[in-house]
Amino acid sequence: QVQLVESGGGLVQPGGSLRLSCVANSGIIFNSMAWHRQAPGKQREAVAIIISTGNTNYADSVKGRFTISRDNDKNTMYLQMNSLKPEDTAVYYCNAVTLRGSVYWGQGTQVTVSS
Repeated sequence: QVQLVESGGGLVQPGGSLRLSCVANSGIIFNSMAWHRQAPGKQREAVAIIISTGNTNYADSVKGRFTISRDNDKNTMYLQMNSLKPEDTAVYYCNAVTLRGSVYWGQGTQVTVSS
């Protein structure tokens, strides 16, 4: 059973930075990995995605502030978040899709941006 475990969330002031990590307990090579987030009362939305070629894509709301990356040797994906805003407050979820189309989700990590 593949498990994804997120870490790195917390409370940060506006303008601050956080780095989220997502570790997979398996050596499976995922076709794509992504970060999603869900704010209270809102639908879950995709924030950033990275595919096996290394290509990335970002939601307009985070372009220029967030950077997604992955280390296949460590089965880990990261999300570097800079210039954080209160509207970035949400639970952030790790998502991974295998070559066969199996989809996995982590349990989420809370990010709160507040002064």
